[in-house]
Amino acid sequence: MHSARRLITAAALAAFAAPNAYSHHSHASLDKNDVRVLTGVVTKYSWSMPHVFLKVQAPNPAGEVVEYSIEMLHPGGMAAQGWSKDSFKPGDRITWEGQHDRNKSRAYSSLEWAERDGIRVGKSEDSSDSAITPSTDFTGTWNRGPDQPTYFPPTGWALTTKGQQLVAGFSEDQNPVLDCHDPGPPKSMTLPYAHTISYLDAKTLVIARDLMEGQRLVHLDRTAPVGPPSKLGHSVGWFENGALIIETGNFIADRWGTHTGIDSSEQKQLREELRMVDGGLGVELKVTVTDPVYLATPATFTHRWVKVSNRDVVTAPCTMESAKLWIEAGYSPTTP
Repeated sequence: MHSARRLITAAALAAFAAPNAYSHHSHASLDKNDVRVLTGVVTKYSWSMPHVFLKVQAPNPAGEVVEYSIEMLHPGGMAAQGWSKDSFKPGDRITWEGQHDRNKSRAYSSLEWAERDGIRVGKSEDSSDSAITPSTDFTGTWNRGPDQPTYFPPTGWALTTKGQQLVAGFSEDQNPVLDCHDPGPPKSMTLPYAHTISYLDAKTLVIARDLMEGQRLVHLDRTAPVGPPSKLGHSVGWFENGALIIETGNFIADRWGTHTGIDSSEQKQLREELRMVDGGLGVELKVTVTDPVYLATPATFTHRWVKVSNRDVVTAPCTMESAKLWIEAGYSPTTP
């Protein structure tokens, strides 16, 4: 299968590379030198956050039938590969290829491809993506640009004592997704999911994101009524010298609502400057966040989106079972 079509490839694993303390991002438990082709019967297929997974009854090397766990990408990533919530059902007999866990007694693998009735699920090698059309007004579908991992707290920020304590005690085990919590902006704007920007009407922009709880409304009318505080806040926007400026307040306290490892309070204020680059194929975001509870001074960082094929956002429930598998999948194994 062409590398661009693979579901979880060596390149994808490298993108998650990190020390063992954060190994569920790196899938450090997988043995890249132990790639197996296995056949079994699906017992569960979960189209869920944080990652899609399969449970399959299949024989292990000793010939015993065990239940394999196969973890994949998040639903948005799988949808981009041609999968859907209806790709499998319990009782389906499938064959799949994947890297096996380093602990040979553990029934866990990645997934390179899967076949049902001899037909490979997802996009074929010769299938082509829809044309990527440049944007002229920020509308369309965007994804996080390359080389922008946000798996660790930012460095160099002036933090309050409370903020310093959070960073000093940082652990990926605190990730809000493990409790099925989806932080609001600016953290939400940096996640590796597709965003779509569209017009609800002449005075309202909508920023939606794969798997986001709700949608951000950006009011181009400053007199728009302000609703109850929320983790998405109340956003007012305008165009200035070719940029889209968004100012947001009216937040609630939000775990990791500022950045990885840094919470936000009701006092958070956000200013975002979106500027189109690369002839409408990219967006540069300059984000300034103010929160006296966690930040000693306002913090500014930049981020980048790249244009992808326009599509609707993908929705899926978050389940604690999927979250548990996600956190345990790349455990630091004791067996070499």
